[in-house]
Amino acid sequence: MTRSSTTSPAYNLLPEKLLASIPPIGATSEQSDPMLYVKWFTPDSCWTWYVAEYSPEHRIAFGYVIGFEAEWGSFSLDEIRTIHGSLGLPVERDLHFTPCRYSGLRKG
Repeated sequence: MTRSSTTSPAYNLLPEKLLASIPPIGATSEQSDPMLYVKWFTPDSCWTWYVAEYSPEHRIAFGYVIGFEAEWGSFSLDEIRTIHGSLGLPVERDLHFTPCRYSGLRKG
């Protein structure tokens, strides 16, 4: 991968504009259908992360993860940035993802 290829906005996993809209960790724990604000994915494997909550202090997100199984859980932004798929491609932010409720994923 060339240095210039990592300058794409897709590699800015959590831009300030999006960060300001994501509630803190624990804020949606009582919601049955929380909002998902950001979608990260590996373009060369089957992993996808949807961010529902985020702690800027700890750089930890909570959300819905689709990988070997689909489940809710916590994940580290720093670790996500180190992941590369089978072709060596890094995790990207889906630039076309529109924030939606969890139930909106299940319909699509």
